Amino acid sequence: MIVDCHTHLRCSQRGDLTEQHRRACQGMDACFVLAGLDNDRPGANDELARYIRQTPNAYGFAAVNPLHDDISAKALKTLKKEDRMVGLALYCAEEEFHPTHSRALELYEAAQEAGLIVFFHNCPPFSPAAVLDYAQPWLLDEIARNFPNLRIIIGRMGMPFHYQTLCLLGKHENVFADLTVHPQKIWQVYNLVMGAYEAGVMDKLLFGSGFPYAEAGPCIELLLGFNKMLADTHLPQVPREKLRSIVERDSLTALGIK
Repeated sequence: MIVDCHTHLRCSQRGDLTEQHRRACQGMDACFVLAGLDNDRPGANDELARYIRQTPNAYGFAAVNPLHDDISAKALKTLKKEDRMVGLALYCAEEEFHPTHSRALELYEAAQEAGLIVFFHNCPPFSPAAVLDYAQPWLLDEIARNFPNLRIIIGRMGMPFHYQTLCLLGKHENVFADLTVHPQKIWQVYNLVMGAYEAGVMDKLLFGSGFPYAEAGPCIELLLGFNKMLADTHLPQVPREKLRSIVERDSLTALGIK
């Protein structure tokens, strides 16, 4: 099974990419689609819900700001049942709220009760106004401790603080990380994968393309061809079966998605 765990329908530079997304995900067994950072969150979530209904292999993550949105248990259950969302996408750094704000803690409690996954999308590129303090993965430790049944995904390995992410992956069973592969950033991907391998947390990595910034095919080729590409460098290598396990991970089962 191949699941692309990080995709979007829009980007600020290219606008609506719904049809391109549909074509890009045809070769995937499943894909996670995150509502993007948008001033009109209800509109973005409604657009995502329509797409999810039309695309059987797509699983939606609604954008939520706990400081401004309805975070009641009833509202989240409606998101899951009527809008077919499997999770929530939080943009703490860009929307300038601390991950453990009192309202955010209420959200996690309701999400845990509803069986929704929380995807922390606190990753580059950051706007000048983003609060980098709120992007640090270690802030999620309190959440993972207090809500052990809440499944958490740290977007793009928590870059640029990925060492904190590796620590959390080894510490908490309910924490996973999205390894969004950038085919043009080979050295960065190497360090992320090697770090996870040396930390013994390869089983907690979820494959992602970051569409529309990249597509799944080239990302998979980069991962599976890693050792061959670096063969002449004498750098440490990651066993191919470990690399393959990232690409072929049944992320739906790992995250409890039926």
